[in-house]
This record gives sequence, structure tokens and C-alpha cells, in this order.
Amino acid sequence: MHVITRRKLNEFAQIHITAKGPLDAWFKIVSRVAFHNLMEIRAIFPATDDVRGLCVFNIGGNKFRLVTKVEYRWQKVFIMAVMTHEEYDRDTWKPKRQKK
Repeated sequence: MHVITRRKLNEFAQIHITAKGPLDAWFKIVSRVAFHNLMEIRAIFPATDDVRGLCVFNIGGNKFRLVTKVEYRWQKVFIMAVMTHEEYDRDTWKPKRQKK
């Protein structure tokens, strides 16, 4: 998978030093694997969730969240947000539901 962009991971890791190792490990794995669906992601990252079309990875033993948009067809992973578990729980990062 092509991860876009690693810069966001690095910037987060500069602020949250304990996230560097887990984020680097995630990047190394994801950039070497071709995923075709969420089940394949969960085979390697079991604590991954689909939240309104976004793929949310549990990073660093439940300390951090990595919110991504995965485009399986093009083998791309877009980094949408990296945050602490506390920031994630505030729900301000979630895309708004569209009214029908």
C-alpha cells in the first residue's frame, strides 16, 4: 500500500515520543502489504474499526488512534488524523452524517 503521507505520522511522533515506535512499525507493515478489504487488514491489525467509511487503527496498545481512508482499488492509504485516545474519544474528528 502507498501511505499518503508519512509526514503526519512523523509530526505526531515529534510531539508524542512514545508513538514513534508503534507508528513506524505500522508504516513498515502497511507499506509492504496489499490489502483488498477490511478483513485482510484485521488479519494483521485485529483492533481496526470501520467508522463511517474510515479505517481507524489502534496504535501503541490503545494509547493512540490513526484515522485513515483506505482506497483498496488504488492501493492507497490516506492519513486523515493521528491522535491520542483521549482526543479520539471527543468525537470531533468524525465526519458528519449526511441528512437524507
